[in-house]
Amino acid sequence: MRKALAFTFGAILGGVIGGLTALLLAPYSGEEFRSSIQKQIDSFQAEIKEAAQKKRTELEEHLEVLIEQKESK
Repeated sequence: MRKALAFTFGAILGGVIGGLTALLLAPYSGEEFRSSIQKQIDSFQAEIKEAAQKKRTELEEHLEVLIEQKESK
């Protein structure tokens, strides 16, 4: 447990340091960089929403099958 916690902390810290380094060394101006990041965030959010909707549909179909099985007994 302690090793997993240490690894998680190290991964988060590494991500923060890497992100800050990327911000400082970015080849874009602040406005261009923010615009680029916003586009990536929007794309990521769209992917998450699509995946969530797909999983919801899958789970609803599975639930319908289970309800039908229960009612047929």
